[in-house]
Order: sequence, then structure tokens, then C-alpha cells
Amino acid sequence: MYHKSVGYKVFAVFNYAFLIAVALSCFLPMLHLLAQSFSSKSAVNGNLVSFWPVEFNTDSYAKTFRNSNFTGSMLISVVRTVLGTAISLFVVATAGYALSKEFRGRNALMWAFIFTMLFSGGLIPSYILVTKLGLKDTIWSLVLPGAFGAYNLILLVNFFKTIPKALEEAAFIDGASFFAILWKIYLPLSLPGLATVGLFMMVGNWNSWFDGILYMSDTADYPLASFLQTVVVQSSAQSMALSQSEAEAMSEQSIKAAQIFISTLPIIAVYPFLQRYFVKGIVLGAVKE
Repeated sequence: MYHKSVGYKVFAVFNYAFLIAVALSCFLPMLHLLAQSFSSKSAVNGNLVSFWPVEFNTDSYAKTFRNSNFTGSMLISVVRTVLGTAISLFVVATAGYALSKEFRGRNALMWAFIFTMLFSGGLIPSYILVTKLGLKDTIWSLVLPGAFGAYNLILLVNFFKTIPKALEEAAFIDGASFFAILWKIYLPLSLPGLATVGLFMMVGNWNSWFDGILYMSDTADYPLASFLQTVVVQSSAQSMALSQSEAEAMSEQSIKAAQIFISTLPIIAVYPFLQRYFVKGIVLGAVKE
């Protein structure tokens, strides 16, 4: 048993107050969006909605799911996120396993990867490269350019270094190959690190909107984030597939709120399953190198 000082108690009060304020600043806007999405047009247009629906109805959600533009873009985002995360994990895990070993030229190679965190090839060269490779207007233009991330590589390299070398040496004695060791030893023991970088990759692929507008000529091929960007910026009934009668009966703001809220649900649904790995993956992946 010990007594906490007055300074510690004051710090704890301010610390908890600050963290609660940060949490509310993230939660309350989402709650306001949810309330708007379930409110009537008159209530939304009259600014009567705060954190609880006014004149509750589900018309905005019914219209959103009947909008083929929205459902199509959501399907593209799901495919892009699953495919992009799988490819990125494969690339980063294999590179991280190799770079976790000591060999001549390793440090120079690591610095070459770190250099990409500070400088990129530029927007125009990237666009020309994607176009010349024939990737434009395909799902690969959304997946391959961002498949490798130096920050994720560093996390996995440092995480792989925490695994005892004796396990690898024993596997070599039993005749295991490098890929067998990676698949059967390193990856199962690195779930916190893989979950951490996997979550970063999922969020990055799901929320990325600029590359969809840049590489897709037809709006029907936009991922969800790109579609929502056009809806929010253009703010037109046409982009939301509203007829004249629906535009008169329904609030565009309610439909926007419903679409934005639905777009956040997949990541919110996945995060609780990865949360127990997240902090451990960040801490263990940042203490070495």
C-alpha cells in the first residue's frame, strides 16, 4: 500500500478529463450523423437534430441500399480492401522476414526502404507508370501502387527479431525451407504484429479516395470512399440517384449521413477482433532496430 501524492492525483484528474474529451470528440460527431440519418427532412433542414433522431424513419437507409451506385462502390471497396490487405501482408511479411536476418548490405537496403517514407516518385510519374503498365481502370491500380509500406515493414522486421533464433535453427536441422519456417513458425508467433499492420492496411485501403478518382475514368468503378467524396463535394440529387419526388420528400443531408455512417461500419466491426493484438504489436514492433 502506498499514498499517491497530490500532484499525481491532480495529473490523473486532468489526464482522464483530457482522454474523455478526446473520446467524446470522436464519438459525438458519429452519434450526430446517426441521429441525422434516422430523422425526417423537416427536422434535418430545420437544424433540430442533435444526438437523438427527430421524427424517426429509415427512409435514408432504404434509399441508400436501393442506390446501385452506392452498393456497387461498396462492393469494389470490399474487394479492394481484402485483395490489397492480402497482397500487402504477403509482400511486407516476406520482406520483413528477410530483412530481420543479418547479411551484407542489409542496412543499405533498409535505408533505401526508409527513404521511401520521406520522398515519393511524385503524382505525375506515378500516374504515367500506372497508365503505361496498363493498370488504369482496373482494380490493380488501386491495390498494387500502395502494396508496400516502409512503416509496416519496420514494425514486422522488429517483431520478427523478437522470435528466438533457436526455433529457426531447429527447423533448419529438421529440413524446413525458408518459406516453411516463415509460414509455420514466424507468422503464427507474430499475430500481434500481423494484426497491427493488417489493420493499418485495411483502414488505408478502405479510406483511400484520391487514387480512385485519379485512376478510374468511369464513376461506376469508384470505390466507396471516392464515391462518397463526390457525393459530399458535388452535393447533387443525381449522384445520390434521387428522383424529383424523392428529392422533395427526403433530405439529401440525411442520405449523406446514412451513407457515411454505413461506410464506417466495416472497420468498426473488424477493430474489436484485432484490438487485443494492436497495442502489443505497436510496442514490440517499435523497440528494436
